Amino acid sequence: MEKLVAMGKYHAKYLRSVLMILVVCACQEEYQKVVESSQVQERTLSVEEFSDKNEVATLAGGCFWCMEAPFEGIDGIRTVTSGFSGGDEQNPTYEQVSAGSTGHREVVQITFNPEVISYMEILDVYWKQFDPTDGEGSFTDRGFQYSPAVFAHTPTQKEVAEASKEALMASGIFGAPILTPILPYRGFYRAKEYHQDFYRKEPFTYRNYRIESGRDEFIAKFWEVPKAENYLRPDSLKLLETLSFVQYGVTMNNETESPFDNAYWDNTEDGIYVCIISGAPLFSSVDQYDSGTGWPSFSRPIDTRFLKKQICEFTGYAEIRIRSLYGDSHLGSSYFQGPEPNNIRYCINSAALKFIPLAEMYGTNYERYVWRVE
Repeated sequence: MEKLVAMGKYHAKYLRSVLMILVVCACQEEYQKVVESSQVQERTLSVEEFSDKNEVATLAGGCFWCMEAPFEGIDGIRTVTSGFSGGDEQNPTYEQVSAGSTGHREVVQITFNPEVISYMEILDVYWKQFDPTDGEGSFTDRGFQYSPAVFAHTPTQKEVAEASKEALMASGIFGAPILTPILPYRGFYRAKEYHQDFYRKEPFTYRNYRIESGRDEFIAKFWEVPKAENYLRPDSLKLLETLSFVQYGVTMNNETESPFDNAYWDNTEDGIYVCIISGAPLFSSVDQYDSGTGWPSFSRPIDTRFLKKQICEFTGYAEIRIRSLYGDSHLGSSYFQGPEPNNIRYCINSAALKFIPLAEMYGTNYERYVWRVE
């Protein structure tokens, strides 16, 4: 009898899965018909096509070979260039700067589109690439020329950088003072071509240098290094079984849930929001605000490297569609109409998120993000 009951449960579960697949497939077919009948055309745009706005960030964090690579490939960043900044010497050579006689530091200069990625997001990535408590060099590279610094191009950049630094100091992550100064920008000199994209030109040398310097070991000790294997995407059948109809439509079919009728649009509890598909950390309650739209809105993500920003052109307009990198799921959109100083509003569907209350973050992998909530 018990075997018959077990078999009955198995077949019931199997039939439910089959029915869900058939329903979703039918809905997808109907959705496609609607799209085709409305003649909505969509294509992906480059950052250059989307907007011609530019902003520049100049950052020092030790060896510029190691500071260039982490910013390459981040959506919204146009160029990353290695060079020198901060000193009085005109057109310094690499040898002169390395000798410590010019007053310059090795830096990377990042050109980015502020409508796609904010300066604050760039700083969030920056702090995770070096030891900000070391004011006399960087890992095995010693001397002023390898010491860290943020060179602010505008009063707003100075304000954002100081706030970002203060938050990092308040976190107590390093257990030591943050010695990275916020300085006014004083010009930039591009390093020779040999130094540009060094991580691509000399991958073996670059990788060994990073490992032997202790940089990677230091970063892994204090920060989560984004990796796909830590946030695996379930297979399609599992998603069909675990997601609600609305959740599946939003995450898998780029649909939008109803405003003012979703789980988190007016949530005021402290915690973080993670990807409902992969579990990757996406947004903090500290950065959530009431935009009046009826959807959860955020001024910045926890770490922009967990997101994909797909610029899509529709008939008559273009927008930035936000996707979870490891979940490969649709989250919502972003608009250049958020609160100052970041100016970007991340408009996200509740159905694409799972909320982790602050009390439940302790004792889990999310505990490392408590400082972004408190």
